[in-house]
Amino acid sequence: MPRSKSKRSRYIPPPRKKPKPSPKWFGALILATFALGVAMIVLNYVGVLPGTSLGANNGYLFGGLGLIAGGFLLSTQWR
Repeated sequence: MPRSKSKRSRYIPPPRKKPKPSPKWFGALILATFALGVAMIVLNYVGVLPGTSLGANNGYLFGGLGLIAGGFLLSTQWR
């Protein structure tokens, strides 16, 4: 025996909401995070930061790399 078609149409999910755009200061925060990370690494090797008069300090290097990585993470959230 043939099956009758349902009177209802197929389910269509509601459209996705558009994400809100990022605030204007968010782009400046991303650039500042990148700049601080690069500046920390450069100043570490130049010997300007405290504790780097005898040579480069790994703590400043990892701190600068962490700031750069934080800038990349922030940039993935920018809309």
